[in-house]
Amino acid sequence: MAQALEKKRIYPQEGWGISPPGKREPNVKSVNACVDVVLSGVKLLQALGLSPGNGKDHSELHSRNDLEEAFVHFMGKGAAAERFFSDKETFHDIAQVASEFPEAQHYVGGNAALIGQKFAANSDLKVLLCGPVGPKLHELLDDNVFVPPESLQEVDEFHLILEYQAGEEWDQLKAPHANRFIFSHDLSNGAMNMLEVFVSSLEEFQPDLVVLSGLHMMEGQSKEFQRKRLLEVVTSISDIPTGVPVHLELASMTNKELMSSIVHQQVFPAVTSLGLNEQELLFLSQSASGPHSSLSSWNGVPDVGVVSDILFWILKEHGKSESRASDLSRIHFHTLAYHILATVDGHWANQLAAVAAGARVAGTQACATETIDTRRVSLKAPHEFTTSRLEAGSRVVLNPNEPVVEWHREGVSFHFTPVLVCKDPVRTVGLGDAISAEGLFYSEVHPHS
Repeated sequence: MAQALEKKRIYPQEGWGISPPGKREPNVKSVNACVDVVLSGVKLLQALGLSPGNGKDHSELHSRNDLEEAFVHFMGKGAAAERFFSDKETFHDIAQVASEFPEAQHYVGGNAALIGQKFAANSDLKVLLCGPVGPKLHELLDDNVFVPPESLQEVDEFHLILEYQAGEEWDQLKAPHANRFIFSHDLSNGAMNMLEVFVSSLEEFQPDLVVLSGLHMMEGQSKEFQRKRLLEVVTSISDIPTGVPVHLELASMTNKELMSSIVHQQVFPAVTSLGLNEQELLFLSQSASGPHSSLSSWNGVPDVGVVSDILFWILKEHGKSESRASDLSRIHFHTLAYHILATVDGHWANQLAAVAAGARVAGTQACATETIDTRRVSLKAPHEFTTSRLEAGSRVVLNPNEPVVEWHREGVSFHFTPVLVCKDPVRTVGLGDAISAEGLFYSEVHPHS
């Protein structure tokens, strides 16, 4: 896959990435930030005096017992999840234990901050981060990430990232895959407190790309607040100059009404691009009565045909077309074993390199290596698959010499690539954000499309 990658030198008005000499450096604007405290989930729960019982999903966590049940539920599936912890005092007690844990590591957190941090690793890119930035987060940010004074606050928002390895055991519990369970009591991001700062800084910063995330954090807010804030988000996006791509990164959610509102109340039509994983894709379809919505959960590696059907439905029902006022024309789907980049024809280019770049960074970042180490990765993608389960899709057999597969369906192009999955990942959190950032970095949006 590495041989297929060629970094494009493109003008800001044609897309964004590395600018040709003499041109203005592209700017990226991100919204949503926190500090991630990353540690072993099993060791933390043991330190809290908890034992594994029967796993049970909770849409919201109210106690230590809820935390234990939800963690067991998702560790048993090897699935990623994120939940809001409603009890402030209990959360702060757990966060203190976690933060002081000998093996705990502190990282930049929040989807947009992570994507911004990934962009900032390219010296040619300047990133403006609008989010609640406390002293610890400010210290962790790359020098190329600029924070407006209004975003600075005295206390950091902490998210606890409980990781587990493939095959890790806790009494009778055994994880089939390496993954993580995230929880927080984050009210600043949940209230989208930096929305107004974001809007006011648009004119001065002149972004070439806007990355928006954190809508899932509103699950801890009232329905009336959610409705009002979503409308304000759409208004804010409408203030972004025409031609500037807006990427929305989704995250784990449990509130179907909120997800349905994000889909239907003009948020999807207002953005240009989406990034999401298999949990978020299926939940989206369930919430908005999409295809395969009767499927309760994925059984192992998500079926490519089912994924393709849902991606096609999103772009056909809510994407850009001559008869619909929508800007949505790109979806980057990522799961452990493979990625798919779906785009409405005529609006994007360089998709092959973009999806391959996302897959490559998944393997290198998880293993903490500069390049793919073939001894440390494995192939979990299906060797053959059908491109649709709802109609007569074509049968695809993977060719190792041409790992990116392309197919088309009624004006939508699909680019599929397997992922070389790290066998013993060093860190799983932030992988989706790194994948989305890398895919965006190689993408070219057609001007005036």
